[in-house]
Amino acid sequence: MSIFNANSAIILVLLFFIITYFFSVFEKITDWKNTLLYYTNHFKKTILHKMIPIVMIQILIFEITAVILLSIGLYFLVIENTISIAKIGLEISAITLLQFLIGQRLAKDYAGAMNITIYFILNIIGIYLLT
Repeated sequence: MSIFNANSAIILVLLFFIITYFFSVFEKITDWKNTLLYYTNHFKKTILHKMIPIVMIQILIFEITAVILLSIGLYFLVIENTISIAKIGLEISAITLLQFLIGQRLAKDYAGAMNITIYFILNIIGIYLLT
């Protein structure tokens, strides 16, 4: 017997991304000034340098949207065995990760890009489990 239902793998994937994006949003909002300084420095040699506040707001919107959709999707998956909202949440998550990847490549942070790849692979596995 499982503590989850037949969807334990996808439930854990959804929980992983809910926790990941929740803390990312929380840290950005509660420490906006230092986060802005960090990213401004990280992207100082890229075309994004002067757009960091706008890019951060756009990323926050994607992350908040992902958290909401993943949370609602998790609820509907567990309660009603419906996958559509969870799948949309993971698709928004994948788009968010691709944005991170582009940023890391522009900053020539290849180790950072490699780390994002790990998240992206898990994200694609989650989408696959829902297909």
